[in-house]
Amino acid sequence: MALVGRSVPRADGPAKVAGTARYVDDLTRPGALLGATLRSPVARGRLRGIRRDPAFDWAGVTVVTAEDVPVNVVALIEEDQPVLASDEVRHAYEPIALVAAEDPVRLARALRALTPEIEPLPPVLTVADALARKAQIHGPDNVFATYRISKGDAAQAIASSPVRLTGRYRTHHQEQLYIEPQGMLAFWDANGAHLVGSLQCPFYVHKGVKRTFSLDDAHVDVTQAVTGGGFGGKEEYPTLLALHALLLAKKSGRPVKMIYNRQEDVEATTKRHPCEVTIESGCDREGNLSAVSIKVLMDGGAYVTLTPVVLSRAALHAAGAYRWEHVAIEAVAVATNTPPNGAFRGFGAPQTIWAIERHMDRIARELSADPLELREKNLLRVGDTTPTGQFLKESVGVQRCVEEARKASGWDKKRASLGAAAPTRPVSALLRRSAPGSSAPRKARGIGASVFLHGAGFTGSGERRLKGRVAIDMLRGPSGKKPLFRIRTASTEIGQGTETVFRQIAAEALWVSMDRVEFATPSTSVVPDSGPTVASRTVMIVGSIVERAARDLFARTENERQKGGGSFDDAALRLLAGKEPVVSEKTYETPGDVVWDDETYRGDAYPVFAWGCDIAEVEVDLDTFETTVLGFWAVQDVGKAINPLLCKGQIEGGTLQAIGWALNERLVVEEGRILNARMANYIVPTSLDAPRFTTVLVEDPYSMGPGGGAKGIGELPMDGGAPAIAAAIEHATGIVRDDLPLLPEDLFAARRTGT
Repeated sequence: MALVGRSVPRADGPAKVAGTARYVDDLTRPGALLGATLRSPVARGRLRGIRRDPAFDWAGVTVVTAEDVPVNVVALIEEDQPVLASDEVRHAYEPIALVAAEDPVRLARALRALTPEIEPLPPVLTVADALARKAQIHGPDNVFATYRISKGDAAQAIASSPVRLTGRYRTHHQEQLYIEPQGMLAFWDANGAHLVGSLQCPFYVHKGVKRTFSLDDAHVDVTQAVTGGGFGGKEEYPTLLALHALLLAKKSGRPVKMIYNRQEDVEATTKRHPCEVTIESGCDREGNLSAVSIKVLMDGGAYVTLTPVVLSRAALHAAGAYRWEHVAIEAVAVATNTPPNGAFRGFGAPQTIWAIERHMDRIARELSADPLELREKNLLRVGDTTPTGQFLKESVGVQRCVEEARKASGWDKKRASLGAAAPTRPVSALLRRSAPGSSAPRKARGIGASVFLHGAGFTGSGERRLKGRVAIDMLRGPSGKKPLFRIRTASTEIGQGTETVFRQIAAEALWVSMDRVEFATPSTSVVPDSGPTVASRTVMIVGSIVERAARDLFARTENERQKGGGSFDDAALRLLAGKEPVVSEKTYETPGDVVWDDETYRGDAYPVFAWGCDIAEVEVDLDTFETTVLGFWAVQDVGKAINPLLCKGQIEGGTLQAIGWALNERLVVEEGRILNARMANYIVPTSLDAPRFTTVLVEDPYSMGPGGGAKGIGELPMDGGAPAIAAAIEHATGIVRDDLPLLPEDLFAARRTGT
């Protein structure tokens, strides 16, 4: 049954195309109310009370405040975030009260009839102010987390290097802008709390509900509805929304549905962390890298949420895909009075890979070297060690990624003929204002590259602590003549193809057709805890457990066939006659040679890395400074492509998000409030903006990956797009831009100032 490696159709495709898939806003329950949130209009202050308009008829309206919350904390890494503000307000849009009513008009009027009475306090809106402690908003120093990684003696090695360079690189907020906003349906019955929602991680919500309402496992059920995208934005945030919906349902005694509109979703939910990275490096005149010192400074927003794991990954990827004999990395995340930042595809790695890749271009510029050749000369290879001391023993396909990208893009020819190198179109002349009536060409083309890596799975000992589980049930089929198999896992389908890929893996291991494998709707009362759908772990980690459980069922059935004769199906039915269903439940086993020390931050940060090389060709209009991506070559080492078409879809989708981060998106924040919280003024690329993609899958198998070597690649495509585009713009125009985004006005300003 050769299913792995084939681009079989998506299992969830027909329902979505036909419009029969039911998202949370399509669902309801008898007597359900609609819920909404009263939010703070200021970034920081003391909540003195909530005034109700006495002229409003409050009959049939449910209002919930902090006094109604049994345990007023959101259970995440730290319990610093309240479900509803009770005293201190720490960011604009902080939830203060909840309202439920029968229809949307009455709900909106009730919301307007509530007025929070807040004594404003001076907000801390920048990282610099937080470090200067202009106000103490989190602990004694406003620091959420700090990590340090050391290898050799970076300071001494840099000081003795022939070429020493320093650069500062900045990245900005990014909104996930999933196609379906946040939504949750909640109700209570004799069995406890029930939730159906748009979410990535059912057991995150389950944990939060248990904590706030002091319930046990048996009295909380969280079920995923069909979910229209997540990108990390539906990792931790749905816990807060679930608690809000449950509080309203508890007090009203009726089911409650809460669906955010787009503006509220953009304003209130988490974003990608803004980041500033300072890099000092040393190398010789031939371009052999020696040492690097990196300082990472990240804006966590008002609450911790997932900032420590974002910062950790930023630090672990900060040195890039290169051999450095000496490394010193320090990463710090601080609190500000802006809406909390959280998970977003790549979570931390895109920020620091932007920095190290722009710094590699800085080194190439200083040495007058071809930037791709400089990278290729210093790539990590099998036998090298990373900054944490991890020995790379297998599946390091980065060299082949660079070779394939160079060939597919025509790098050598284009690098010599485009941009400042073009003999008939010197960029220095083009950037000067043309004379009236001049017919001089006003566009310039360039090509740029980036090389990058991404660790698959939880960092360090995370998978060992989690012990993710998967079950596969063997059931009697409708005809009674053939068994069916049902995968039960907490890994969710959010558009990336999980359901399809898991069915491929299981069906091949069971030697049955895919139509005999089902995917159970993730519900905490039905599925074991496989861990969250994050960190590029779904296929590589959870998929390997699916494969083991399927192989176990096959082996047990084959053993019965050997004993009793007949076909595989005959043997399966004999097993089912004794007990139905026949269940195989397996737990993830971390490879024994993966060793990590959380205290020293040394050892094997990830079981394996995925690798990539991106090359972008751009055209810059020298009158408007608009940038068009003419072609994009994404070559990425995925280990083994279980479903090549879905794999390429992940790469192209993630790359387009990276292009948007670079060229389109800027979140405008003023006094802690977001000024462009609409799709009309927060601009993301659409399919019409997508360049011509050439996507090449390199398969350097990981020995512990499912299907013959699959690695996690959900986040890898986000890492390389922005620096490749910046490098191409630099090649086209000579404009060096080390801060994102690369909007026309930013390029124009950089051209005027020379920065």
